[in-house]
Amino acid sequence: MRILVALGGNAMTSADGLARPEDQIAAVRRAAQRIAEVAATGAEVVVTHGNGPQVGNLLVKNEMAAAVVPPVPLDWCGAQTQGTIGFILLNALAEYLPNPPAALVSRTLVDPDDPGFANPTKPIGRYLPEDEARVMIGHGQVWQDRGERGWRRVVASPEPVEMLDAPAVTALLAAGFVVVAGGGGGIPVVRDADGTLRGVEAVIDKDLNAALLGRAIGADVLAIASDVEAVMLDWGTPQARPLHAVDAAQLRRYAADGHFADGSMGPKVEAACRFVERGGERAVICSLDRIAAAVAGRAGTVVTANQPAATGADDTTE
Repeated sequence: MRILVALGGNAMTSADGLARPEDQIAAVRRAAQRIAEVAATGAEVVVTHGNGPQVGNLLVKNEMAAAVVPPVPLDWCGAQTQGTIGFILLNALAEYLPNPPAALVSRTLVDPDDPGFANPTKPIGRYLPEDEARVMIGHGQVWQDRGERGWRRVVASPEPVEMLDAPAVTALLAAGFVVVAGGGGGIPVVRDADGTLRGVEAVIDKDLNAALLGRAIGADVLAIASDVEAVMLDWGTPQARPLHAVDAAQLRRYAADGHFADGSMGPKVEAACRFVERGGERAVICSLDRIAAAVAGRAGTVVTANQPAATGADDTTE
C-alpha cells in the first residue's frame, strides 16, 4: 500500500504556536514518530507538509531588510522552507526508520492565466503600518488597507495543475525510501510559451496540492493530519459532532451547507473529496497522534468515493 501523509502547520510548531528552531525540531520529531508507525506496517510512505509559519518568518526578514536589499520572491521562500523542513524531517525520521529517508525540493505547475494572478486575494504575513507597506509596494508587491489592524499583503492562490517532480518521488519510493516532497503546496511555477519554467509569486493550498500529488504517485490512501480528531459537523455549536465515515458526495453536501470554514477545514475536505473522486481508495482526516489507526480506517474521518459499506455515508457520533 502506498500512503501520502499530509502534515498540517501544527506539526511544525510548538503547542502554543511558537516557531523558533528548537520548537520546530521538537514538533517534527513527534511527527516523525507517528510517520514511522505508518511505515512500520510495510507501506510505502510519502510525507508532504505545510510551511505557513516558516514562510511567515522569511517574510518578516524581507520586510525588515527591504530598505537595504530587495525582498526574496515567494517561490524562493517556498524553496527555502522546503529545504529547511526537509532537513529537519530527515534528521527526525532517521531516528525511527530502519532505512534512510529522502527529501525532494519539488515544483507545482500552475496556469499563468489563473484568475488569481489578475485579482490576488490570499492574505499572507503580518500587518504593517502604511509607511512600511509602501516600501514593500515599491518592490512590486500588492498590499491592502485592512483598517485599524493596518496593511496586509495579498497574493495569488492558483489551482495546482501538475506535480512536476512526481516521477522522481515514485523512483525514490521504488528504491525503498520514505520520501518528503511537495512541501507548502510545492514551489509554484508556470510554463512559458517556449516551454521554459519559471517561478511565480503565489501560494498554493497545501491540502489541494496533496490531493494532486497523491494521485500523481498512485497513492492508495491520503492521510491529512490536523489538530482535531475528526471532521466536525456544526463546529462551535452545542450540536457539534464528529463525522466518522462518509462518501465524497455526502461530504460535499455538508460543505455546501456551510459546515466547514474556508480557511481551516474547508480545504482539507475538498482535498479528501478530490483524492477519492479521482481514484484514491480512501482519504482520512485525523489528529497526528492517531494517524496510524486512521490509515487503517479505525480513527478520524474516513472518506471514500462510494457509500462506506460498513457504516453508511452519514456515520456520526453524538
